[in-house]
Formats: sequence, structure tokens, C-alpha cells
Amino acid sequence: MASAFRRKLRFRRKLRFRRIFFAAAFLLLPAPRALAHDIPASVVVQTYVRPQGQTLHVLVRAPLAAMRDVEFPLRGDGLLDLAKADKTLQDAAQLWLARDLAIYEGDARLLAPRLIAVRASLPSDRSFVTYDDALAHVTGPPLAPDVTLYWNQALLDVLFEYPIASDRSAFSIRPTLGRLGIRVVTTVRYQPPAGAERAFEFAGEPGLVRLDPRWHQAAWRFVQMGFAHILDGTDHLLFLFCLVIPFRRFRALVVIVTAFTLAHSITLIAAASGLGPDALWFPPLIETLIAASILYMALENVAGVNNVQRRWALAFGFGLVHGFGFSFALRETLQFAGSHLTTSLLAFNAGVELGQLFVLALLVPALSLWFRYVMAERMGTIILSALVAHTAWHWTADRWERLRQFDWPVPNLLLLVTGVRWLIAAVLVAALVWLVTIAIRRKKEDPAVN
Repeated sequence: MASAFRRKLRFRRKLRFRRIFFAAAFLLLPAPRALAHDIPASVVVQTYVRPQGQTLHVLVRAPLAAMRDVEFPLRGDGLLDLAKADKTLQDAAQLWLARDLAIYEGDARLLAPRLIAVRASLPSDRSFVTYDDALAHVTGPPLAPDVTLYWNQALLDVLFEYPIASDRSAFSIRPTLGRLGIRVVTTVRYQPPAGAERAFEFAGEPGLVRLDPRWHQAAWRFVQMGFAHILDGTDHLLFLFCLVIPFRRFRALVVIVTAFTLAHSITLIAAASGLGPDALWFPPLIETLIAASILYMALENVAGVNNVQRRWALAFGFGLVHGFGFSFALRETLQFAGSHLTTSLLAFNAGVELGQLFVLALLVPALSLWFRYVMAERMGTIILSALVAHTAWHWTADRWERLRQFDWPVPNLLLLVTGVRWLIAAVLVAALVWLVTIAIRRKKEDPAVN
């Protein structure tokens, strides 16, 4: 009995040793080389959309390397076997492109497209520069079977056709191509039967993109963008916070916030119309000035400067600077305005104003409760403003360091003319502010003055 027990114990020890040995050997083995396709870091998809009669033509070009889990036929050393690749290329087009390009006519999504033609192209091919060249290339003869083309360098060119009711309809596109790569940039060039071509470029998945939006559709989109931008912009929120800390009365807030809104509307529209400088150093200069404006307003609060007339004049002056900051956020989104640029700009401003009112509706009661139950108003104003000033100081220093990396423009006649124009505009604005300030002061001193 004892000997059987010992034999059983030795067997268990040997089994345990073997398990440990094989586990250690497995861990020490070199990692196998991944045979699956890696996810590309950056992918560019080019798209043409053209309605003609009762057919919508969609041309798409995408890198073949982004279409994973598709076993392309190879000739060896990674060369694409073009003689056997047609069926696989068609499968890749349906799996990776057709499913993720949702096209809408009006509010109705179009049915699945017909795959008209598919081609593998060389990375040096330039046919997608124009629609006509791309169409001729995709519908033309394919590459010869003996062409040397590595599969991970090849481009997939596809022609889809959608049945539509009319080429005069309003079309929209919802690309969901994010699974092609870590960062996917999609360009869409829409060619309506009448009118100029409209080009779009967006990263990731932008949602529903209206290729020819109506004015109310463009306006609503930009109202949403303006509202979201003011809530996402920490620097604009801090500036607004500094503006209203000493003034929580409705009448004073209306004057201050309205001055800020009018000012940033002026420079936003001017910059969107191409009147602002387009030099590389200009955006970091504006970002530095925005941080400095927050710092200045916070220090004024600490010093106890609570004059409404002075505050609205400062809000107007700094609002001109913040308007350029808003314009930078609009540069990539004005493509969604279609032919309604002015409407979209006004809608964006309306969205910003709604966002400011929403913030004020939360901020004013919160500050009133804070000063009533937590801390005396003067001490609370100093502490809150000091915290904002600390943050703004670091922002100003960091942005100034980035600004110093740019070369300042060399003085020339064009720069001089531009500077004189902006100087004249600044003088006119300053004169307007001065006249309004005098009018308000006189009305305050003598209520009988109309």
C-alpha cells in the first residue's frame, strides 16, 4: 500500500515537472512573426460622387493594405498575382467599401450599389486627379498580369453605381471608413449636374455630410458647432468666467457679454472672408494673446477694478482677439456650409452666443451661492481669480515659447499696406468704443439725456 502510494507520488512529481518544463520552453520560444495584415497608421480614401440622370456614380480609391482579413493571391515575395486577383478585389471592394459608404437621396438611404468595375493600380498612378481620368482608368483595361506590384503598395480603384430618382435631388453621404486604419482621411468631390464642384475633406467619421445643404440645414449644423465649441474651449470659458465674477447683475452682464459677442463676430466674419493674415505665425500669436487676455482680466479682478464701462470696453477689445481664435476652429468646417457661407457664419455666432448664455445660466447662480454660503465675495473673487491667473500665466508662457519658434515676417510693401489697413480698422473700432462709452456715461449722469 505504501509502495503504491510512493509510486503515485513520484508520478505526480514527474507530471508536474513536465508541465513546468513545457511551459518554460513555450515562454522562451521566439514570438512568431505576425502573418495577419497590420492596421495602417494613416489611410487616405479618395471619392468622387456624380449624379447623372437616374444613376449616381461613385468612384473610390483606397490602399489595398488597409483591407485586412482578405487573402490576396500572391506570386511570391509579396507580389500581387494580377491574373487571379479579380474575384478577391471584388470581395474587398464589397466588404471594405460598399458597406461603409452610405449614400442618401433626400432622407432615404439608397440601396446597395452595383459594382461596375474594380482595378488594382500602381502607387504612382495619377488618374484620380480628375473625375474623367479616374473613370477612364477604372473602366479601362487592367494592369498586365506580369506587372510588378507588391500587394501592400497597391491601390484599389472601384466604380459603384446607385439607382436614383433624379440627379437634381439633394444627396448626402455618411462614410464609416474608420476601420481601415488608425487615422482615416476621406476626401469627397461632389460634382452636381449644374454648378461648381464641391470638395470635402474630413478625418475619422464625420456623420452625415450633406453634399449640397439647404440654408436651414447648414444653419442648424453650424449652430450646433458653435454651441459645442464654446463648451469645449477652456480658454474662452475661463475668459467668460473672469468677465462675470464681479458682475452678476443681469443688466451689467447683458452689456458685457453683448460687447464680447459683437467683437468676436466682427473678426470671425473678417477672417472667414479671407481678410485676416494667413501666415504660420498668426495662429500661435492669437493663442498667446488669448491666454494673455485671461491673465489680464483675472489680475483686474484681484485688483478690484469693477467698473462696468471699463469692463465692457475690455470685453469688446479682447473679443476681437477671440474672434480670430473662433475662426481657426471654422477653417476645416466651412466646407459643410455649401453655398451658404454668410448664413453659416451667423449661425455659428448664434451657437456661440447660446453656449455663452447656457454657461452664464449655470455660472451666475453658482457664484451667488458660493459668495453667500462659502466665502465672502471679495475674498472669493481674489481666490478664484488668482487660480485662473495661475493657469493663464502658464498658458501664456507655453504659447509664447511656441510663438518664438516662428520667424517673424520680413518688412515689405505688402506687409506695410496690410498693417496700415488693420491699424485704420483698429482706430475706427477704438473711436466707436470711446463714443459709446461717453454716451453711456452721459446717460448715467443725466437720465434725461436720450
